[in-house]
Amino acid sequence: MIVAIDGPAGSGKGTLAKRLAAHFGFAHLDTGLIYRAVGHAMLRAGLDPEDTAAAERAAKALDPAMFADPALRGDEAANAASKVSAIPAVRAALLEFQRRFAASPPGGAKGVVLDGRDVGTVVCPDAQVKLFLTATPEVRAERRVKELRERGLEAIYARVLQDLNERDARDRARAVAPLIPAKDALVLDTSTLDADAVFDLALRHIAARRPG
Repeated sequence: MIVAIDGPAGSGKGTLAKRLAAHFGFAHLDTGLIYRAVGHAMLRAGLDPEDTAAAERAAKALDPAMFADPALRGDEAANAASKVSAIPAVRAALLEFQRRFAASPPGGAKGVVLDGRDVGTVVCPDAQVKLFLTATPEVRAERRVKELRERGLEAIYARVLQDLNERDARDRARAVAPLIPAKDALVLDTSTLDADAVFDLALRHIAARRPG
């Protein structure tokens, strides 16, 4: 079974994806980490994330071992990821990895949960369950600031909000796989919902679509 969860940064999709995967014993893939790893590799090499040829080379040379790097959770990697993800050649290079993961979950898991920005529309359009989480930019910025400060990092609300708005604009305007809900996705606005409420809504939605 494939559960696809999409949405912008700070919508709660990562928290929900991890919780659902643990609940069902499914494998989990944060597809955003793949793009963050490519973006971070570009920055580390002193390259412009919008350099199409260099970004494609970085995507094709991607090593999954990079996913554990804590730097991928930072804003620099996030912004670089938003830029490289707008490059069609990068998306094409990384699409196969994601589809292989979904088709053959590691550890013999009976299902997978993938979260990102185009899982339900492009990566796994035939997923049995599609969820699209969203929230107001202000709420998402507040969540991001809280997350960063809990990790001991400096975070200024106005700057975080600006970064989120810029990333949203890039992600929604890109020609390939823009950030939009799949037509058959359940859209959840999490602005006024806590993690438990979102989890319960998702469980009910999955129960209605799970075989048997």
